[in-house]
Amino acid sequence: MIRFQIIERTGAQLHKALVEAMRTGELRTFIAKKRGRKVLHKNSAYPGWMNWSVSEGIITCEVLSPNKPGREWQLFSAFLGRLADRYADRIVAINVQFPGSVPFDAPPRRRRSRARGKTARRPARSR
Repeated sequence: MIRFQIIERTGAQLHKALVEAMRTGELRTFIAKKRGRKVLHKNSAYPGWMNWSVSEGIITCEVLSPNKPGREWQLFSAFLGRLADRYADRIVAINVQFPGSVPFDAPPRRRRSRARGKTARRPARSR
């Protein structure tokens, strides 16, 4: 699952514009259902859907793909590209979270052994 928030500019009414564009066919690649709370891609090659909610100028989205887990990025990428292409002037920021991902653990550092041989200390020579 991928979660992201779209923070719109003051007075932009981005959610309303997006849902209206999907319904009128101006935004032909996406379909709005359930009063604009569920968004699907028309092409079945992009599995899953997005659940939307709106509050005070922030559109919160969850990208779900239960039939093909791990492929949410395709729908997310297609939608993000469309936002950047047509609606960038109405957006302040987009925040992305990957809540189901595993935290990155760096491999343990190996200790370097001290050089021995030529670089090791030599006892003083006697003459």
